[in-house]
Amino acid sequence: MRVRLIKHRLIFIYFILSFLVSLSACDQKMDEEEFLSPNSKLDRTFMPKEVPSGSRSQYDIMLTMTDEGEFNIETKVIIENTSQDNWNNLIFYFIPNIFTEDTAQDLNYPLESPATIKFHKVAIDGNQTDFTLEEDTLTIPLQNQLEPNKQITVEFIYEFTLPDNGLRFTRKNGNYYLSQFYPMVATYRDNKWNKADYMFRGETYHTAFSDYKFEYDIPEEYTFVSTYDNENFPSKNKDSFKVSNVKDIFVAVIKKTLVVQRMSGNVNIRVFGFEEKHDLYTEISEVATNAQSYFEKNIGPYPFKQLDIILDSLGMECPGIVTASSVYNSGPVKTDTLKRMVVHEIAHQWFYGIISNDPYNEAWLDEGFAEFATGLYYYSNSEQEIPYDTMAKHLEKLEPLSINLPLDKYKHNQSSYTYGKASVMLWKMFEKRGGIEEAEKFLKSYYDFYNYKEVNTKEFVRFTKHYFSFEDNAEFEDWLVLD
Repeated sequence: MRVRLIKHRLIFIYFILSFLVSLSACDQKMDEEEFLSPNSKLDRTFMPKEVPSGSRSQYDIMLTMTDEGEFNIETKVIIENTSQDNWNNLIFYFIPNIFTEDTAQDLNYPLESPATIKFHKVAIDGNQTDFTLEEDTLTIPLQNQLEPNKQITVEFIYEFTLPDNGLRFTRKNGNYYLSQFYPMVATYRDNKWNKADYMFRGETYHTAFSDYKFEYDIPEEYTFVSTYDNENFPSKNKDSFKVSNVKDIFVAVIKKTLVVQRMSGNVNIRVFGFEEKHDLYTEISEVATNAQSYFEKNIGPYPFKQLDIILDSLGMECPGIVTASSVYNSGPVKTDTLKRMVVHEIAHQWFYGIISNDPYNEAWLDEGFAEFATGLYYYSNSEQEIPYDTMAKHLEKLEPLSINLPLDKYKHNQSSYTYGKASVMLWKMFEKRGGIEEAEKFLKSYYDFYNYKEVNTKEFVRFTKHYFSFEDNAEFEDWLVLD
């Protein structure tokens, strides 16, 4: 009897342990599925279709600055043809040329002190080659076609000075802001280079994710701030670094600055200001820290160890660094507007910096999403109800234009569509579908599927239809042009 009783107890204990192990494994499996995406149906059945860039590039840039503010640049670019076509030429954006005297006059852009540019060498695989430069389009004809999956090395040696009152590529208050300062390889699609004409409103350049090696040498009184995420303040005057998988790289060479630093988890938030406004910069750092933390929690991981905010220039996003202070043709904005501008530019680290899109042909996919994410941040930290009715009334003032048109199709108020109407229509999708909570889940799932991929409107619609189980395109017909 005693042996039988012990045997029964052991069997009972075995079943209990087996049940607990099974339950634990089930819970772990559920946790893993929830971690993958808030919508498990997409995990099982949905496959993202990214837009191919057609080109892949590795940049090696050496920058030297003189005491007089002249910059000498040596750049090598290894370009791979990832399209299915043979290439007869190479197309680059070279935006500094927009702000030279002749080009600025031709485009009716007033500059009292324009940029100067002088090329010393353009070579392919070590051999000097001809090129043309018209506005911001730099074209190099190829003597031999570049076949798919083949590489070519292009070398540029040139010098420039920056303009006063340029757009992003500019000199201001003794500081130098080098945005889009190097020849940037365009994307290639639909059997041609995807290169639009430069416009002074909006972003008219589109580049693929690329890798960078960078070396610099600047005068002692300056400090170097860039996309690189392991910089100290003040910086070294000579250094080198590498940055991988970014759409472009930004450099600021600045002096006489105040810096406020604050940690957001493992990310060092650095705010650079140039007036005696330490309290304001502290407030900005608090807002930036909260916003960065919110976006990382509710969208996805931030890829850098630093996030730099420079309060001395037109609002603009670049990987790992944003600028804010003014909007087009205006002076510095008010404090509350500045804070919101900073949050919007930080949101671009996800929508542009990590999830890519063509900002000329479909600007709404970064501007609209960044504005939508900005609203989410503010409403999630407020007891205010989301004003869906007021949003709808704002749309009544606009012409019935779609939000995914190329920038040149809008007259003077493109932002009303690519920022305003785009974010409102995203909000309207969640009015009766879970509000803020579901919107956060949607963005997290969107990030999970498209980080470091390029998205277009067609793919956004495909993803959203699957996410919400929409049977047709009725949800999108009033605000998107659908093929």
